This record gives sequence, structure tokens and C-alpha cells, in this order.
Amino acid sequence: MLAERSARRGQFTLASGRQSTLYIDARLTTMSPDGLALIGPLALAALREVDWRVDAIGGLTLGADPISYAIAYASAGTTAPLRAFTVRKEAKAHGTGRLVEGPFQEGDRVAVIEDVITTGGSALRAVDAIRAAGGTVAGVLALVDREEGGRDALVSAGLSVVALARASDIVARLPVA
Repeated sequence: MLAERSARRGQFTLASGRQSTLYIDARLTTMSPDGLALIGPLALAALREVDWRVDAIGGLTLGADPISYAIAYASAGTTAPLRAFTVRKEAKAHGTGRLVEGPFQEGDRVAVIEDVITTGGSALRAVDAIRAAGGTVAGVLALVDREEGGRDALVSAGLSVVALARASDIVARLPVA
């Protein structure tokens, strides 16, 4: 599904500023009904398998949002439902002014959700905001690891990382250019 919908070959500038011949717009998959229906249970199973025992899931908006919501929905009928939250890129000047929005609670043990890991920068921003809000980060769950050093950067920061797919898996399923 990711190869068919979300991956493109060409010349692209990534959010990290890096140049790449592969672009993965995971939102084209994560925001579709069948993508949500597939990703939620798969990601929930991955979280249960690593046994991080988290209370909530979330990450930097916008990429993490649909994945977090799909996982929370998939967990609704279980004995340990997970709450989804979002981390803003900047605090609002009105309202509560918080970076972490939704049913996140101080003291929560969380999994940071990421759509695509390239450098790890977005996940680290989310980790910093969650810790500042009183949460404990169990690890990072990504839909895709671009295999460009982001996983290593997160591991070097003391974080466990799980990815549901790798860029090499997706590239292997792309039509030959």
C-alpha cells in the first residue's frame, strides 16, 4: 500500500532539508480508510510485542496524527486501551498554550509515533515536548524508517525504535523507473 500510494521517485527536498530521489508521503496511505484499518491493528500489535506498556501514543503533528488515532481506535476494545494525543510544532498563543494536546496526562508512559523517520529530528522534538509536559517516553514507533541514520540518532539518544516498514521494502515494490 505504501509503495503504491505514498512513494514517488524524482528529485525531492525532504523536511530535514536533505535531497532524495525517493519521496514517501505516508499521509496518502495513513489518511485513507483502508490504510487506517490496516495500520491501527498492525501498530498496536507491534506495541504489544515490544511490551512497552504505554498509556498513550502520539507525536509531532501532522504525520503522527492519523497513525496515533488509528492505534487508539484499534485498542478501544482491548483490556488496555490507549489514548492518542498530538504534539504541536509551536504552542498556541491562546487557550492553554500547551504543546501536547489531547488526553495526555502528566506521568503517562508513551510511545512517540512517527510517520517517516529520516534524521529523527521530528521524533526528538516530540520527545522533548512530552518530557517537558511530564511524560516518560518508552520508545518510538515509526510507520517507515528511511534507513538514512534517523534510527541511529534516536537510539543514540537512548530511545528504542520500532518501524513497521523500511524504505528498502517500499523501493523493492516500486515499478522500475
